[in-house]
Amino acid sequence: MTVHSGEAYYNPLCREKLVIRTPAAETSGERAVMDMYVEPGGFAAGYHTHPYSSERFILVRGELRVHVAGRDVILDKLGQSVLVPPGTVHRWFAHSDTEETFVVVELNNRADRFEQLICRQLFGLAQDGKTNKEGRPNMLQSAVTMSEFSDVLRFTDRPWPVQRVINGVLSPVARLLGYQGCNPEYLKRRPFETAELEELPEEVLAHLHGGEPAQGHR
Repeated sequence: MTVHSGEAYYNPLCREKLVIRTPAAETSGERAVMDMYVEPGGFAAGYHTHPYSSERFILVRGELRVHVAGRDVILDKLGQSVLVPPGTVHRWFAHSDTEETFVVVELNNRADRFEQLICRQLFGLAQDGKTNKEGRPNMLQSAVTMSEFSDVLRFTDRPWPVQRVINGVLSPVARLLGYQGCNPEYLKRRPFETAELEELPEEVLAHLHGGEPAQGHR
């Protein structure tokens, strides 16, 4: 099932809520814009790449640390942004210990599959207690899910050729045990809530309308 504007999806382990602003369904699956709210201590589930998609983080309030291509970029001023090109290793972390962070995330290319993997499958697993403390599924679940969505996201704790071999060995066993790459239950699960979208400042809208990005800093 597709997601819709205003729907909110929550990952309790990563302390992350995504509110859909522009769903991929409105862009033929190519682009999605999401409001990401990160609680203190929140983080992305592991270092990873998006093989064919670019991802941009634009700060509205709070502080976000984005580790991208081997360096830390701290977003702590309104309108600051960082672009993660396709295939670039990255991970984000809340950088404030006291306040919620709000960033707008723009994903280009394969956005519909990104929504399905993140909002539906990985968030659903986290909600049901079927991941570790970092929001990562167990090896059998990971084998089938990450094989199915290898064009969307690849974790980088092992080289991708090694992961392909491991996933190829484990996937048949996982499927025999009932694991699915994307659980139909999660596709039908209702959103965490329906939220009213916040009005975005001009400094943020400029990025979404093709304006020049502000540079993050260390």
